[in-house]
Amino acid sequence: QVQLVESGGGSVQAGGSLRLSCAASTYIRRMYCMGWFRQAPGKEREVVAVIARNGNGGQDTYYVDSVKGRFVISQDNAKNTLYLQMNSLKTGDSSVYYCTADCGFAGGIWRGTIWGQGTPVTVSS
Repeated sequence: QVQLVESGGGSVQAGGSLRLSCAASTYIRRMYCMGWFRQAPGKEREVVAVIARNGNGGQDTYYVDSVKGRFVISQDNAKNTLYLQMNSLKTGDSSVYYCTADCGFAGGIWRGTIWGQGTPVTVSS
């Protein structure tokens, strides 16, 4: 089973930026879907951004509305690493961010099954 290691979290002031990385133990170019989720204390884990193959041989991205225009998901197949560039951070973005290497859209929501250990992000005002 693929192993995932997230890094890049930390503390930042509102309006700042962070780039999260997720290093995979296997070739991510083989993955159908990879993504970032987040979970704040007392809340359910929610999707943030997903990158997945489409039927035309390319990839599509999905972002939750609250991060559109601020976050960018990308991957570097040569490094087997998934990234999440987070700009214009808000206090509401504070959470533990998790990378997933096995995601899909089912029952109207994005779901993941293979997770990293998470990296915390704290945004202060």
